[in-house]
Amino acid sequence: MSEEVKIPYKGYLPEGEKNPMRKIIIDKVVVNMAVGQSGEKLAKAARVLEELTGQKPCPRRAKRTIKEFGIRKGENIAVIVTLRGKKAYEFLDRALEAVGRTIKASSIDKFGNFSFGIAEHIQIPGTKYDPEVGIFGMDVCVSLARPGFRVMRRRRKRSYVAPWHRVSKEEAIEFLEKVFNVKVV
Repeated sequence: MSEEVKIPYKGYLPEGEKNPMRKIIIDKVVVNMAVGQSGEKLAKAARVLEELTGQKPCPRRAKRTIKEFGIRKGENIAVIVTLRGKKAYEFLDRALEAVGRTIKASSIDKFGNFSFGIAEHIQIPGTKYDPEVGIFGMDVCVSLARPGFRVMRRRRKRSYVAPWHRVSKEEAIEFLEKVFNVKVV
């Protein structure tokens, strides 16, 4: 992580806003490594993902059988990790460095969520190549939210979140440019 940039872990308040409920925070960062087969290769991908994120990955199963690829329904074919809080900010900062701090505008949806891919995990700063493990690609999906957004997802007394309380595409672009120094093209 770059030392000169101080990342606001508690949220970013857009310019001109005074209300603390308008802060933008990273709700979660989901890192997915789809290997396409189970066995030793999947175990190596899980080890790489655990080294990168500091959390134990969870395996994901195939939804259906695809004979051409040799995949059976119910077989573990991918590993996934969900990061929240300070870990999410730190990993996202390193992952954005791997893609050159640029993101396509088309990869940001109308609710401020965005995704990007990393072709080789060794592009992430601080990662070294191990010939025994190999090279794996990954998908990084980021969800942005505001305080109080949890009422839509909680189990009890679920409620509606108004469209003006959601993070828009323009606000997500401003958040990326100001907080992570990302260029949106």
